[in-house]
Amino acid sequence: MFTGLVEETGKFLGIKRGHHGAVITIEASKILEGLKLGDSIAVNGTCLTIVDFTKRTISADIMPETWERCSMSQLKIGERVNLERAMAANGRFGGHIVSGHIDGVGIIKRIQKEDNAVWYTIEAKEKILHYIVEKGSIAIDGISLTVAKVEEKTFFVSVIPHTISNTNLWQRQVGDIVNLENDCIGKYVEKFLLHSKQWKGDEKKKTITATFLKEHGF
Repeated sequence: MFTGLVEETGKFLGIKRGHHGAVITIEASKILEGLKLGDSIAVNGTCLTIVDFTKRTISADIMPETWERCSMSQLKIGERVNLERAMAANGRFGGHIVSGHIDGVGIIKRIQKEDNAVWYTIEAKEKILHYIVEKGSIAIDGISLTVAKVEEKTFFVSVIPHTISNTNLWQRQVGDIVNLENDCIGKYVEKFLLHSKQWKGDEKKKTITATFLKEHGF
């Protein structure tokens, strides 16, 4: 579990592709503190498992399903990536609940300055926009941001200078592809409501019996 508060930006060193996946290597510093094999790291918002590390680098596996959903294939050597370690149980929850499981990607359509803030317009598919609400949360490349506005094919975020300078947003340009993770709470609420509608009007299904539990593997 992550918070969407980026700890540092690392330098992308390369990806080694295999038959059924890939291994990504990144130069880092801060997140190496106390790091162990098997730890979870969010790379541009994608939860990856550490399989190797040195005094200045980390390496992590990327499974085919992850490769298909996120923007890893678009990375260029030397590009900066957002890094965050899994949230510690005694830490502050300054962002929002971020699982590191990417829902899909978006395209930056416009970048516009407004006083000390910068507006980013992101185009996304309907299945992602479905869960985005005004003043709700969205993780863009693993950065916890607040949605300012939603339109038919795009949504907007207004970003403060501190966030831009401490993440990879400063290098982003119009046309770049970014990882998107919807707020998981909305997805759970929708699932529960759909399940409730399916049961509505059938009182027999609402009764949990020994037969019901057995049929469902308990």
